[in-house]
Amino acid sequence: MHPKILVSAGEASGDLYAALVVEELRRLVPDAEFFGSTGPRLRAAGVRTVVDSQSLAVAGLLEVVAHIPRIYGEYRKLLRAAQREPPDVAVLTDSPDFHLRVARRLAARGVPVIYLVAPQVWAWRKGRLAGMRRSLRHLLCIFPFEEEYFRREGLAATYIGHPLAGRVGPALSREEFFRKHRLVPERRLIVVLPGSRRGEAARHLPALRDAAERLSRDEDMNFILPASATTGSEFFRKRMGDTPIQVIEGESWDAIAHADLALAASGTVTVEAALLGTPMVTFYKVTTPSWIAGRLLVRVPFYSMVNLIAGRSVVPELMQGRMTGVNLAAEARRLLADQTARAEMREGLAEVRRRLSTGERAPHRAGAIIQEIWEGQVAHVS
Repeated sequence: MHPKILVSAGEASGDLYAALVVEELRRLVPDAEFFGSTGPRLRAAGVRTVVDSQSLAVAGLLEVVAHIPRIYGEYRKLLRAAQREPPDVAVLTDSPDFHLRVARRLAARGVPVIYLVAPQVWAWRKGRLAGMRRSLRHLLCIFPFEEEYFRREGLAATYIGHPLAGRVGPALSREEFFRKHRLVPERRLIVVLPGSRRGEAARHLPALRDAAERLSRDEDMNFILPASATTGSEFFRKRMGDTPIQVIEGESWDAIAHADLALAASGTVTVEAALLGTPMVTFYKVTTPSWIAGRLLVRVPFYSMVNLIAGRSVVPELMQGRMTGVNLAAEARRLLADQTARAEMREGLAEVRRRLSTGERAPHRAGAIIQEIWEGQVAHVS
């Protein structure tokens, strides 16, 4: 029997994590067929595309409203494909606004749903828990504090470790990377990470450009912005103007690994920087109505995942009104000038790195759980 597995991701990070799990499943179940919502990584892993996941990547509570008709169309398209080819199991990754609705419909048809990258209901929208209990067969958690939380709430959950732990690393040496991009070896390197979605990146760019200009007046530095696959380098080049920031296509792990400091949008990239041990200043900005709504709903001591995992303030957070060129430059100057502060931050990042590893590769653990659920389903049906 050739198992059919529906795989869906809506973000660049989800696309990568799901692709790593698909590669593991191909090893465990060589004759499996995969289809669903894909980005470039899932397509490269051999998942047949029903929906292009780039069409689902929208940030902000209220920003998503304008995109609802298109997203609803993609939702219907994915469900029609699942009706034509009923999957034996579904693996839905992150993007809970989209995927929890998909999960509800699939579960109603008897499809076991495994959810990779647990929705952050420990921070906000706890009302989702009841629906999750009804729809999800198993939650695969990538942050260490989540397993206990979800089990306490009556969900089957396993902390699998972070998919990037033990995997993140540069492909080039510092010398090779600097030579490839014509960077000046004697100058410090600042990596600029505005976010993987176009909307968030566009909101962050003005302050980042301002910060780069202020810092370059202090001393000559290299600034590099590795464009994600979901934005593309041309998007940034059009908006860069006369700034010292050099835009490159991809190579984010190399850029982060060889940087003296990262200016990083709060999200997956901060976890990547932590795993690479690069000191950083984190930030995030949404529209004012989204921020006000979020402040009423979100109940967490920190916004950055690095600080949440550490349980303390390891990296500075410049959120919303505090995310200005002046503040970014000031925090960057402080860290670049203070060797002790950088060393303390690196110790905190090392602690985060240890907590994100279980000793077993996350995709391997995820693949074993998915295989077990699929085989249980087959045994139950037969």
